[in-house]
Amino acid sequence: MRQPARGTSRDRETARRGGVALVLLAAGNGSRVGREINKVFLPLAGRRVLTWSLDSTRRLRNLVSTVLVVQDHDLVHVREVLRREGDGRAVELVQGGSTRHESELHAMRSLAPRIHDGTIDVVVIHDAARPLAGPTLFTEVVDTAALLGGALPVLSKQGIVFSDGTNVDGQLMTVQTPQAFHARPLLEAYEQAAREGFVGSDTASCVERFSELRVHGVAGDASNIKITFPEDLFLAERLLERSGWRLR
Repeated sequence: MRQPARGTSRDRETARRGGVALVLLAAGNGSRVGREINKVFLPLAGRRVLTWSLDSTRRLRNLVSTVLVVQDHDLVHVREVLRREGDGRAVELVQGGSTRHESELHAMRSLAPRIHDGTIDVVVIHDAARPLAGPTLFTEVVDTAALLGGALPVLSKQGIVFSDGTNVDGQLMTVQTPQAFHARPLLEAYEQAAREGFVGSDTASCVERFSELRVHGVAGDASNIKITFPEDLFLAERLLERSGWRLR
């Protein structure tokens, strides 16, 4: 059950003593946007979709590792984008899997030594094809997870958040990324899932099945769209203009 987030901002800051690892999932493709290239490398307001996702986390407190999960055939594109638009940020590249779940498993295994030695306490996982998540949403999700165990953004189909993250009066809920969790139980959940052959639809589905962490909903953002179809790129650019973000 996804529970409502509680606790003051001071509580959340106190809870965050260890490091945070960011995992960006970018192992998909561009077939549904009508392109041969991976959609995270498509231009958005003068930059790449991936670059906007990276920038949303640049000021995230205690960020000690950034992992980008990509397929081998995209490595040339990734390195060029990071060279041109990464501003020197250290990014670890991890090979993607055949499914989203397998890509997450690969990322967690790459972080495992730092999770076990205590360097990383919280892992936040995000679809790189959601370029408009924004710094505030990342901070809210990570701080809530640090305090309570797990957190994700939730919206109703009408764009109204329900704090318990469940269906209310029969209304369908939308779950977004970023999703953040205590690192050690998250890693253990993915290893247990691998042993049992479980493939989850998102990070939270694996956590809820194979751990005792309670996943807490925070207010999602209707602007936090996923680039899936060609028109999504036009909508994302309009949203960037409306929000007053600097375009370059």
